[in-house]
Formats: sequence, structure tokens, C-alpha cells
Amino acid sequence: MADGRGTIRRRAGLRLWLAGGWLALLALAAILAPWIAPADPLAQDLLGGRLPPIWVRGADPQYLLGTDSLGRDVLSRILWGARIALIVAALAGTATALIGATLGLLAGFLRGWVDLLISRLIDIWMAFPPVLFSILLIAVTGPGLGPIILAIVVIDWTRFARVVRAEAMAQGAMDYVASARVAGRGRIGTMLREILPNVVPTIVVLLTLEMGISVIVEAILSFVNLSISTDQPTWGGMIAEGRTSIHQAWWVLVFPLIALFLTVLSFSQLGEGLKDRFDPVLR
Repeated sequence: MADGRGTIRRRAGLRLWLAGGWLALLALAAILAPWIAPADPLAQDLLGGRLPPIWVRGADPQYLLGTDSLGRDVLSRILWGARIALIVAALAGTATALIGATLGLLAGFLRGWVDLLISRLIDIWMAFPPVLFSILLIAVTGPGLGPIILAIVVIDWTRFARVVRAEAMAQGAMDYVASARVAGRGRIGTMLREILPNVVPTIVVLLTLEMGISVIVEAILSFVNLSISTDQPTWGGMIAEGRTSIHQAWWVLVFPLIALFLTVLSFSQLGEGLKDRFDPVLR
């Protein structure tokens, strides 16, 4: 049993290192994009369109990952697109966690009419198809970074609320909560000082997963031209453009797709690693 727990902990540590390493590298590259990007991501060179990556015959050493149909540097556009993806992931994920976790904690611990009201709100909200709901919100508010973040928060807060509600209910039935109440601590004090610290690991795991989902949602909206301005480089926009020229310039599609896949996978594995690390049985 001890060997099994040790193996799980080692695997969790490896996932944390690999996923955290990629995300840290991506965040650093996104922050430094104005200085390390080889070219202006919006600069066009129609005479240098669809140049292949540097290791393919006919490449230009100036463009390490080649150019798109308008002669724009693919590597530079990936780096600048990472800024949009990570900004959406951080802001949307954090806002979703704060709103959903707060409502879930109140519903799970206070019970009664509070739980009934929040639970019914969750049920009604989850009846709407999330993708169609997000597209409708963007169509109403217009494209932009703010509307994208708002759409993600409005759609995904229910995920946090449901999970945190169930966890708060489980924690509320523990003996240490009853002891705190017997000692004279009020309901709000018990919730904040006793329940919340034990629910935080669950919230952290959900937050990392939500960041990955936010990256996917932003890419989907960019793919259908409902994200920020089409002039700004986004991974979804690059994938949409590369899809139309896959046979002539595969690199325009493949490289942003790889960046998107590794980022979403890293957020997912980071969440799984944190889940194993925080597992009370393994601790």
C-alpha cells in the first residue's frame, strides 16, 4: 500500500513538473513577446507568403516556423496569441472560481432556503447549451476580450458551484464542525475558518481545469471570428486560417494546434497532479 501511494505521489510530482514547466515557459514567452518575437505579428509580406519552416527546403532563416498566406511570421503570431490565451485563462478562471465557489460554499453549508435558491438557479442555468449561450452573448455584446471573459464566467460558474456545494456538505457533516459550533463559533465564522480551508484544494484543482477550458473556449470563438479583432493574432484564428491552406502550408495549422493542445493538456495534468498531491488519503 505504501509503495502504491509512493508511486502515485511520484507520478503526481512528474505531472506537476512537466505541466507547470510548460505553462511557466509559455507565460514567460507571452510576457516577453514584444522583445523576443522575431517579427511584427501583423506585418505582411505578400512576396514571402507560405514560406516553410526553417528545416524544410526553400525556407527563409528569418522565419523559424514559416509564414502564413499573407507572409506573417507564424512563430511571432503564436507568441502573441499566447498572451490572449493566458489572459483569458487567468481572468476568466479566477472570476469563475470566485463566483461559483462562493455560491457553492453558501449553499452547501447554510442549507435551507439558501441551498434551495442556489440549486434551482444552477439547474436553470445548466439547461442552456453552453456553446450556443456563449455565441449568443458574444453576438449581443460584440467581440472583444471583455465579452469573451464574461461569456466564460456566465457559463461555467455552475461547475464550481455544484462541486463546492457537495464538498461543503461533506465537510459540514464532520465532527470538527460540530466541535466548532459547540465551542461557540458562529455559522459564518465556522464556514470561513473551518469549512473553507478544507475546500480550497478542490477549488484550486477546479481552477486549473477551468483555465484549460477557457483557453479552448477562446480558441473556438476565435475560430468562428467571434473573439477579439480579426487583426489580432489568436490561436483559434490561426487554426481557422491554416485549415483553408492545409495542403499548401501545413505549418500554419499544425504549430498553433500543437501550442493549443500542449497548453490545455498542461492545465489538465496540473489539475490532476494537484488533486493527487492534495488527496488526504495519500497525505
